[in-house]
Amino acid sequence: MPSATFYHQRFDLVHHPVKETIAMLTGLLEKITKTNDRIQRSHPPSSLTCFHARAIPSIDIGAYLLRILKYCPCANECFLSLLVYFDRMARNVTQLRLDSWNVHRLLIAGIMVSSKFFSDVYYTNTRYAKVGGLPVKELNALELEFLRMNDFILNIQVEELQRYGDQLLLHHQRELFLRHLDDHKPATLDTHDRFSSHDLHPRLRLPTPPLVDDH
Repeated sequence: MPSATFYHQRFDLVHHPVKETIAMLTGLLEKITKTNDRIQRSHPPSSLTCFHARAIPSIDIGAYLLRILKYCPCANECFLSLLVYFDRMARNVTQLRLDSWNVHRLLIAGIMVSSKFFSDVYYTNTRYAKVGGLPVKELNALELEFLRMNDFILNIQVEELQRYGDQLLLHHQRELFLRHLDDHKPATLDTHDRFSSHDLHPRLRLPTPPLVDDH
């Protein structure tokens, strides 16, 4: 069977279909949250944030993001910026760890914040609260906490956003190929063609994904 070659394609920030961006983002976030959920069963977090729900929401990550897109449309940069902000929070004193209990609130707060920053026209907090299934007072508090956890720094250089988009696309290509291998075994990978997790940004590496507890 032919070996795999991963072409370093550039993510088109302007023209890439937003729903496809959401699908790729969903795949990555699901891996991260599931990994952290397993880790936290044996190493519970020492403290919880206001983003932690009492129970895991019934709506999955992909459906939640598509709901936000439907009722509060925004462009690719709003969704890609989530990775940048999450990464920053994982690196700073916040030491954010995404899991199934906090990811939904982080997503709605992050998209609302990024939309206000990147877009000339954006929706009210009341609308985002309805779409996200939260009381507006709670979402207001989440917005402030999200800003605080990012040290109130929202600016993202185009080059940085492009890098995260490229890495997300590479991760998606890798996942598609691994599924192909599962469906068509046996398969071989040439050493020089092997997709390394180290090709990704340190916080986007798999199988040890970003935002995973180090314990």
